[in-house]
Amino acid sequence: MTDSGSPPNTRHDQLARDLSELARDLHRADAPDDVLREAVQAALELVPGAQDGSMTTIVVGKLVSHKAESGTLPMRVDALVSELGEGPCLDALRDHKAVVRVDDMRTESRWPQLAPRAAELGALSVLTFPLFSRDDNLCSLNLYAGTAHAFSEESEQIGCLIAVHAAVAYAGAQRTENLLAALETRDQIGQAVGLLMERYSITSERAFSTLVRFSRQTNRKLRDVAAELIFDAEAGAHR
Repeated sequence: MTDSGSPPNTRHDQLARDLSELARDLHRADAPDDVLREAVQAALELVPGAQDGSMTTIVVGKLVSHKAESGTLPMRVDALVSELGEGPCLDALRDHKAVVRVDDMRTESRWPQLAPRAAELGALSVLTFPLFSRDDNLCSLNLYAGTAHAFSEESEQIGCLIAVHAAVAYAGAQRTENLLAALETRDQIGQAVGLLMERYSITSERAFSTLVRFSRQTNRKLRDVAAELIFDAEAGAHR
């Protein structure tokens, strides 16, 4: 962690080492949600003034969810954001702003419904950074403090660096997860085609066409049809 009592050069050197270590930790994370948890924890350790944190995600511009919450305060504030449909994190994502900073929720006018209720919960200072990952899937890093004017320019600068590292790692983790899912789907479809070929003595082309036709008739995804066929075959083999 950085030491505010150290000379500027020493603090900068330590911050550089901390960020390098963070980058390695983020890229070692096994799943997208693990990246988000690592980023929140790092922000709490490195960003001056940060006491609690969370991540907000918006998928295809619609579905809002909150993840990696560090404690009760962010959980409650995030629940208010979902209930009211307004807040710093949504502005940062929907308006593509670089950073949204709140110095005192008690005097905040941008979110007339959220601000007084968030202040009552104890979230007086808020700092939000957007993480632009891939396609239409967006995230924001949200930091909270129980005192007014808790965040400084240094807080914004360090938070931005963490957000950049987290965005890159999050996008990479998503690509890996999608690739693994695609490989699993391909294997399942291949296995299902093989089962149909063996069961009905038909060609692979006809077996695949049969899967596709059933998928369309039942309005279900091809991978789900294949998975059900495999499950039924395995269940029958154990009877």
